[in-house]
Amino acid sequence: MNVKKTAIDGVLIIEPRVFEDARGYFFESFSQREFDEKIAPILGHTVTFVQDNESKSSYGVMRGLHFQRPPFTQSKLVNCVKGSVLDVAVDIRKGSPAYGQHVAVKLTGDNHLSMFIPKGFAHGFAVLSETAVFQYKCDEFYHPEADDGISILDDSLGIDWLIPTDKVILSEKDTKHPLLKDFDSPF
Repeated sequence: MNVKKTAIDGVLIIEPRVFEDARGYFFESFSQREFDEKIAPILGHTVTFVQDNESKSSYGVMRGLHFQRPPFTQSKLVNCVKGSVLDVAVDIRKGSPAYGQHVAVKLTGDNHLSMFIPKGFAHGFAVLSETAVFQYKCDEFYHPEADDGISILDDSLGIDWLIPTDKVILSEKDTKHPLLKDFDSPF
């Protein structure tokens, strides 16, 4: 795997080694050993994933920007196995020099990229293809009482979601998250 640092410390793009031939392709989508060898030194600590999640969504669906409040914060390793999404991590750590800034990357079933999102970030994605299957690993179990978010449509974040506003599909829950300026970060 090839690990690329982003403009925000701790957010990483992971590119697997893909072996292709006339039959198709093969790659290791995750190896705890390789993750520990290559990513733990960058982060300064190990990460052990305890839960895998998958969602299927249609074009225009935007999910996020979600996170879990302490003490149930989550790091995530996310990827798109079918279709295409714009994946975004927003720094919501109080005192961080990157507070309110984001990293955005296209994750597709063809490019096989993953993004590692550390604790202290809100996460969301927008579906750019007809449908998309999205997977993510978490290093903490889901706790409904710790579930929270900031508005995915907050213009102050400067995110170009690559979807016309009239095509956006949000859950009722995601329409109720506060703007960053009205948000009191627990991190």
